[in-house]
Amino acid sequence: MHKPSTDAYFAEISGSAARLAEIVSTRDPDLPVPTCPDWTLSQLATHVGRVHRWAAETVTTRATERVAFDSVPDGKYPADVADRAAWINAGAERVIAAVRAAPDKPVWAFGRMAPASFWARRQAHETAMHRIDAELAAGQTVVLDLDLAADGIDEWLGMVASRRRSGRGDAEPVLPAGAALHVAATAAGESDRSAAAEWVVRGSGDSLILERGPGPADVTVSGPADRLLMALVRRVPADEAGLDVTGNAALFSGWLAGTPF
Repeated sequence: MHKPSTDAYFAEISGSAARLAEIVSTRDPDLPVPTCPDWTLSQLATHVGRVHRWAAETVTTRATERVAFDSVPDGKYPADVADRAAWINAGAERVIAAVRAAPDKPVWAFGRMAPASFWARRQAHETAMHRIDAELAAGQTVVLDLDLAADGIDEWLGMVASRRRSGRGDAEPVLPAGAALHVAATAAGESDRSAAAEWVVRGSGDSLILERGPGPADVTVSGPADRLLMALVRRVPADEAGLDVTGNAALFSGWLAGTPF
């Protein structure tokens, strides 16, 4: 699979925001969002609009530490239903414009400094996943680009491993020391089960070690990249995602239980 370009990330931010705006404009704002427990559709939309503005503010100000989430400009969800779609789309365009203006400038990125283009990738996956939340809540069809899905798996596994290394994860290990989880994303549908992208996550005390590529493991989980990502971030139950699980399936169940999105 091919790593998405920065322009592809921009397209996903814009497209997923537009899809969310469309759903928000036509559905009950109090519609529950089952994949984000305790959130309604309006709360989901508020989060997405604010997180775009927050990321844009981080990039625009060249922040070296975390920007207060509640302090970002224009962060209030419009009271008038007619204004909500425009507000969501404007937030997406704001973060795209901020990154496009200075992609290589170092900015805060969750406790470290990284090029501003970091936020193109992060917001692409953030927006895509919450667009999917809205689609699932509305009972609509979910479509996710396979390259973007594979990249989302890579980002997600990296985030989980990073949190454990930094001590920001839960105290309980999600993999026992010495145990390994092999994740294999396939490129296409049921007719093609060859792995196009692979990762191995190994338990090491309270930490996790992420290796990109194949390797020996206690359990292997494989399937189309879009289904695999949605199962890993618990947007669909793993047993309904059409995945192949071989080896110690209990290790995969434990991983899912210990790594909420």
